[in-house]
Amino acid sequence: MSYQLFLFDLDDTLLDFRASEKRSFLHTMHELGLRDVIDELFSQYQAINVDLWKRFETGDVSKDFLKVERFRKTFALNGIDIAPELASRLYLDSLPDTVVLIDGAKQVCETLSRIGEVGIITNGVESIQNRRIAASGLSDYISFVATSEACGHAKPDVRFFEYAANMARTFSKDTSVIIGDRLDADILGANRYGIDSCWFNPDSMANTSAAIPTYEVASLHDIVPALDMMQVKLKQA
Repeated sequence: MSYQLFLFDLDDTLLDFRASEKRSFLHTMHELGLRDVIDELFSQYQAINVDLWKRFETGDVSKDFLKVERFRKTFALNGIDIAPELASRLYLDSLPDTVVLIDGAKQVCETLSRIGEVGIITNGVESIQNRRIAASGLSDYISFVATSEACGHAKPDVRFFEYAANMARTFSKDTSVIIGDRLDADILGANRYGIDSCWFNPDSMANTSAAIPTYEVASLHDIVPALDMMQVKLKQA
């Protein structure tokens, strides 16, 4: 394999954020004394959160605003008189305790760390992401963590990928690959930056976007064979 730098998205690529998110939300609501219609609250929160993250990635809102606003909006919709700042703090504090690994995460990171360098590229909150990585048991295989918070720019902005590349021990576009679940952030960012990408697509979603992945896999266990197979094809061409 000629790849030497493997840049992994974190949430819903290596860590099952959807599972962690729900556990942390439920814990937060229980801590606040809310036990009724939690599923409905969570559905509303999720929709609000997704919209705010999209606005963050286009530079329309700040991350500090997002962290509190998602709870403020959810509570306002339901007439809940609880400080959204408190809910935000409880939620973020609980995330490192609700880490769930996606099947194959440890194996792929361990294997690729023996081949080259593994880095994390994430738009998540830096302090929380570092704690979640530590709790996940993946730290031994990860060389660095690049966050949009530290960079000042979010995926898919090219400046974020330049920032991540500068954190690597050595960097060449020809020997680097981005692995992530989001076409609009990970794969589009790779396209714009001019490096290969692998779309982690466990739900077999159709690609109706402008982003073009170099590879597509449904399981993390398929990543190493997919990268190896493409290299063989390139040598034979």
